[in-house]
Amino acid sequence: MIGVTGATGLVGRALVRSLQKDGIEVASFSRDPSKLPASEHGRRWPPRADDVALDAVVHLLGEPVAGRWSDAKKKAIVSSRIDGTRLLVDAIRALPPAERPRVLVSASAIGVYGDRGDEELREDASVAHDFLADVCAGWEREALAAESLGVRVVCVRIGLVMSHEGGALKAMLLPFRMGLGGSMGPGTQWWPWIHLDDLVGLVRFAIDHDTLRGPVNATAPTPVRQREFAATLARVLGRPAFIPAPSFALRTALSGFAEELLASRRVVPFAAQSAGFSFRFRELEPALRDAAVR
Repeated sequence: MIGVTGATGLVGRALVRSLQKDGIEVASFSRDPSKLPASEHGRRWPPRADDVALDAVVHLLGEPVAGRWSDAKKKAIVSSRIDGTRLLVDAIRALPPAERPRVLVSASAIGVYGDRGDEELREDASVAHDFLADVCAGWEREALAAESLGVRVVCVRIGLVMSHEGGALKAMLLPFRMGLGGSMGPGTQWWPWIHLDDLVGLVRFAIDHDTLRGPVNATAPTPVRQREFAATLARVLGRPAFIPAPSFALRTALSGFAEELLASRRVVPFAAQSAGFSFRFRELEPALRDAAVR
């Protein structure tokens, strides 16, 4: 049985569906397990040791980073990721070694790299030291503590997820469909992206392949500049894309989160491809046609 935290979120829902479709039993974690379908074998959050006596755990729980970064929002972002991951690993630590999960796949984000211009970023690139980079580094550090317990740990550094069900793409669909889309800031910044189906596939690949461990970039092999992203989305939707969002306007509306939209991260999935993972959606336009139109 595979445990999934954050099972009601965008990635969690898709992962649970994928696992169940293949006949794999899932234990979904929730503060109120009684609200989950019986098929998801609800487990309590925060977990106790017996709740994590599973074959594998996928840890996706975290406060969404999108939106204005108030002090309260930033506190929730930190607590849900760093403190939440510590609680999970503490529960694993309380188990006898023979009952511990063989693998922990823990979410992280490409924000760990900061703003890096045109530098190609593999998993061995240095981490940055801004708010989100520090959160991601702490998040990964707490997850990697499970390695000392004999648990293989994979930290998937997730890029912009392409899905009409939620995430970055869903937030952009309405303005673009209204003809109000355009580049954000200079438009020259690199935007690493990944189709939801490939992200679910990569998480499952990480569970099954013992050679994969540590940081893994969960992004398609072809990152694009933001203005190319905007133009491609507009073309897919059959709409113009000529109304830019200036940097100052984004900073006024979104405070610190604006820097995530304006940052340039040319992230490539070196570890995943080296381990043999094959992306279904390697190019942006087919990914958007599938994710935005279906």
